[in-house]
Amino acid sequence: MSMNVRVGTRGSALAVTQTTTVAEALASAGTLGYELVRIRTEGDVLKGSLAQIGGTGVFVAALREALLDDRCDVAVHSLKDLPTGAAEGLEIAAYPQRVDVRDALCARDGLDLAGLPAGAKVGTGSPRRAAQLRAARPDLEVIDIRGNVDTRLGRVRGMHGPEVVEGKKGDLDAVVLAAAGLKRLGRTGTITELLDPSVMLPAPGQGALAVECRSADAAAETVLSAALREYDDESTRLAVTAERSLLARLEAGCSAPIGALAARQDGKLVLEAVVCSPDGQRLLRRRMDAPAEGTGAALDLGVRLAEDLLAEGAAELTPLAGH
Repeated sequence: MSMNVRVGTRGSALAVTQTTTVAEALASAGTLGYELVRIRTEGDVLKGSLAQIGGTGVFVAALREALLDDRCDVAVHSLKDLPTGAAEGLEIAAYPQRVDVRDALCARDGLDLAGLPAGAKVGTGSPRRAAQLRAARPDLEVIDIRGNVDTRLGRVRGMHGPEVVEGKKGDLDAVVLAAAGLKRLGRTGTITELLDPSVMLPAPGQGALAVECRSADAAAETVLSAALREYDDESTRLAVTAERSLLARLEAGCSAPIGALAARQDGKLVLEAVVCSPDGQRLLRRRMDAPAEGTGAALDLGVRLAEDLLAEGAAELTPLAGH
């Protein structure tokens, strides 16, 4: 008997695109139909920088409320938007296979980061990207921006996005966005350089999605729970578990100037992290590895690297709660 799954999503083009991909994958893994349930979140309504309106968690609360109120059966999040704390009654039942983790420079005239002239204006809404941009190119002017992907691209001189902020068309020389989002939207033609993690370490969880559902539904033996288990990618789960464990131990929040990236290499899980001062003048970068032996080992790896960073003075570079 076919089951119809209600899949919660934000209303942005990127959110709908990635949610549809998840819904179709779950449907193909079981005898499932699906419908998308669009949820308007606080982050879609409030103006101002992410730091001012409460960080990226503002995109998550309404989706979680919809799950708990039984208005949808699963919710799809960009993992880097998801707070590290557990939500009572909910759990992440699947991490789909991660896509490109890198940040992408989208610049006028095909320029790369090294080719931007001194004083060029580069837009980003991320303190992490801003700090690492300033570290790599202290002669650039980093501008805080918000808006969906096309709105941001429309602010780059010579790039014509369909959505433009009034009075702010072509006022920037470049923007930095997640490569994964650009690829999901078919906007790879706007990328002028994929920034190597040695230059810009991504946000914990970047390039990964999280499929969240009610804990009771994850534990039940249903077509949906089986599809979620099949959809979960072990390598992605281990990597993002380590990254988010580090973030949680630092008590940093999603919008802190902190990058982290883990990956399986030769039977080990290797985790690298950077903590930046907001002005990019000071960076603390460390790496550590552990046997890739399950989520417990991944959690421990994140905590141990965070402890190392704290011992080296991470809390002196940027405000960390509890430190």
